[in-house]
Amino acid sequence: MHPMLNIAIKAARRAGTIINRASLDLERLNVARKGPRDYVTEVDRASEESIVETLRAAYPDHAVLGEEYGLQGPEQAEFQWIIDPLDGTTNFIHGLPNYAVSIALTQRGQVTQAVVYDPSRNELFTASRGSGTFLNDRRVRVSGRSRYSEALLGAHWPKSGDIDAGGGRFRQLTEGCTGVRRLGSTVLDLAYVAAGRLDGFCGMRLKPWDLAAGSLLVQEAGGLVGDFDGEQGWLDSGNVLAASPKIFTQMLVALQPKQD
Repeated sequence: MHPMLNIAIKAARRAGTIINRASLDLERLNVARKGPRDYVTEVDRASEESIVETLRAAYPDHAVLGEEYGLQGPEQAEFQWIIDPLDGTTNFIHGLPNYAVSIALTQRGQVTQAVVYDPSRNELFTASRGSGTFLNDRRVRVSGRSRYSEALLGAHWPKSGDIDAGGGRFRQLTEGCTGVRRLGSTVLDLAYVAAGRLDGFCGMRLKPWDLAAGSLLVQEAGGLVGDFDGEQGWLDSGNVLAASPKIFTQMLVALQPKQD
């Protein structure tokens, strides 16, 4: 295993311990609002602080971009860690055990290492570029399902159930598949695509810390990641599709505006 991946796993597990301990007494949580339907707790901050401490102790010259504290370290650093200390905060504060820690390492802008850790289930998803994707040391692959009518998708859209956003494109996407699940944690959605639990994922207006680690998990598991036009601008736009190759192509077709 790559030594930098080992450090990321150590950081993710330390953060998971913080999250699990806090989950035992949710009534004592201090919850703040960053925006509409956007919450942050002291657990998010403590988790990020723990991750940054672990990463910077091992690699003091690396930069770290986190959801809660922004960029720490040199802006033009060759290596940059991108972290989400608790993706699925709304689930967490409601006691719904569907949230995760996400840590990715980029080298010159390319994601090379990825960890997504689900502390409530003790599931660890990892990937190193060129070495495949693993769930708790077992190699995983994207789904082999080829019929879009049988595909189960994950989704992150601006509003719950707003399938008419984007000129009705999402309605076209949902009508052809077997079902769509909004699980409330993008990083887990992407990990589940990589493990074949979901056949595809569609997300809109996402941030780099939502996508960096999960994108490598999907790619190393044999899947495709692209924006709504099938191009590679998804990290900048925040609009992303991720799926097995056959389902990806059909999702892309379903998203295209209908011709009059």
